[in-house]
Amino acid sequence: MTQNPHDLNQLSLELGDIAKTAAFSVGSLLTDAFHNGVSASEKAGFYDLVTEYDRRSEQIITDTILRLYPDSTIVGEEGGASGSGTVRWYVDPIDGTTNFATGFPFFCVSVGAEVAGQIVAGVVFDPLRQEMFRATLNGAYLNDRPIQARRTATESKAVLLTDLPVPGVDTNPETHRLFGEMTQRFRSVRRMGAAALELAYVACGRADVALASIISPWDVAAGYLLVTQAGGCYVPLGGNSAPWLCPAYIAHSPAFKLDESILYQFVKQAQR
Repeated sequence: MTQNPHDLNQLSLELGDIAKTAAFSVGSLLTDAFHNGVSASEKAGFYDLVTEYDRRSEQIITDTILRLYPDSTIVGEEGGASGSGTVRWYVDPIDGTTNFATGFPFFCVSVGAEVAGQIVAGVVFDPLRQEMFRATLNGAYLNDRPIQARRTATESKAVLLTDLPVPGVDTNPETHRLFGEMTQRFRSVRRMGAAALELAYVACGRADVALASIISPWDVAAGYLLVTQAGGCYVPLGGNSAPWLCPAYIAHSPAFKLDESILYQFVKQAQR
């Protein structure tokens, strides 16, 4: 059954507030742990860390969402799925765990809400900077102020955030060659290590393009909505699923000429 657009907009606002409350609920825990030092263990390999705070934060966020909106299903990075409600939440309690565990101040909490196959609300919260990026069907905001993606058109004037080459995974020499060419063609190329926060930076104009691979829905559900509601473009790569379910993406400012960029090679590869 199709949902009334007015009702969906109202639900989007409600779920956006819940996402904000849930993400904020772990802010002090993560900030204190970061400043006091964190121990970590390897999950999938030396390049993939997990801490006790990933698990603790996810449980707090899950409990908060289910208390405020019982008709929910939580899909989290650490705990899998819980609940059986109609609103599907994608939760990454710490996106950028390696940064968090090693004292590099670039990590965030990401919470996105899906209703009837559509992401309708999401937040990306940077607890160190107390920056709450929030998106609903009514727009994108940073600490309740509207944000818009920058209108950079060309590589030579653009800042690119990427996770390529992925340590321990990208062994293809072509990927390394393309990365080298990116560093020569873009004004700046930065590997920051937190996809959700990188998408938020594209949404608010701190960066112009973000490219990532081997990502999961909890990494990008909220960031996807932030970028698109801020006027940017989100190009899913690989798979035929909803954009936030695809394993890679390019997000960019609305004026960026993707088809003239070296990054278009990744689009062509995904179409093969």
